[in-house]
Amino acid sequence: MTAATDWIEALDLSPHPEGGFYREFHRSQHILEEESLPRGFSGDRELGSVIHYLLTGDDSSAFHRLRSDEIWHFHDGSPFLIHMIDPKGVHSAARLGLNVSGGEVPCFVVPAGHYFGAEVAADDSFALASCTVIPAFSFDDFEMPTSDELISIFPHLKSEILHLSRKGT
Repeated sequence: MTAATDWIEALDLSPHPEGGFYREFHRSQHILEEESLPRGFSGDRELGSVIHYLLTGDDSSAFHRLRSDEIWHFHDGSPFLIHMIDPKGVHSAARLGLNVSGGEVPCFVVPAGHYFGAEVAADDSFALASCTVIPAFSFDDFEMPTSDELISIFPHLKSEILHLSRKGT
């Protein structure tokens, strides 16, 4: 399989609100009680969850953040560029792929509380990864501000924020 459409069909992926396509394929049956979770979580959470995530070169994953760490595992296609803004407003980027001697990493952790978004390194390609979230993903823990909201917090990163903004946000 080399085409994005092949992967989308084979993995039964659906459009994701942040951009790209996804499908959750695992959610732990073990429960973490709210008292055992870090501050900011409301309610119990499953121990972890995993999705398949595919992004095409003509799309991007808009800046968003989670209360949980998210671990990215590269599978196929062109490398991902994962852009992050830490809580102090420092921008950094990681290149997720298989060319380790070229500076890519096959696995990368986005720390909880960091805004992050992604793009495919090659415009005419796609990138496929799986993303593990610990504690498990919940839309209650997902925040996707508009570009204007992010720029008001990090005005020095306006060009980076606009680069990964969803149209109309």
